[in-house]
Amino acid sequence: MLNIDRDSGLLREATYHASPNCDDRPSVVDPELLVVHSISLPPGEYGAAHICEFFQNKLETRRHEYFEQIKDLKVSAHVLIGRNGDLFQFVPFHRRAWHAGESSFEGREKCNDFSIGIELEGTDHTPFRTIQYWKLAQLVDALRATYVSMSACPIVGHSDIAPGRKIDPGTEFEWSRLQRLLAALNGQLI
Repeated sequence: MLNIDRDSGLLREATYHASPNCDDRPSVVDPELLVVHSISLPPGEYGAAHICEFFQNKLETRRHEYFEQIKDLKVSAHVLIGRNGDLFQFVPFHRRAWHAGESSFEGREKCNDFSIGIELEGTDHTPFRTIQYWKLAQLVDALRATYVSMSACPIVGHSDIAPGRKIDPGTEFEWSRLQRLLAALNGQLI
């Protein structure tokens, strides 16, 4: 099981790489939505190092021509789940990560204000690994256990809050698989 230190907002089992691409949430807003994303850098290639550098504004553009296209973006996520299940955290959960961009959920704009962003290392059109689903389910369970506002939070894709602009986590993400794992963690049968 995963554990979150409530005071620091950090996942104990994650490697922490502080991102400058975050700020304080509005004072009266607690996280109450979880947004699933997918990312690979360069596109279609795996290895979390470039993603970690990107979220810290340390990506060396000379390493790949694609990096020149994204060099001025200032983005982050709360957590990245690597292809092998490794966990990397960039923003404490009580702070606002810059993961959703222009977005809305159920009529509320600016989803960064009230959401937690989780990146899965992968692409929009390739299957994710079993270990990634398992770690994601454990992380959702830990968030729900730690933060009252997350206890029954909806889980959506980036595509759900920015339709037409984003398609991640993509066609290969198995929502029913995640729901089965969450149910199993809570002793429920589906």
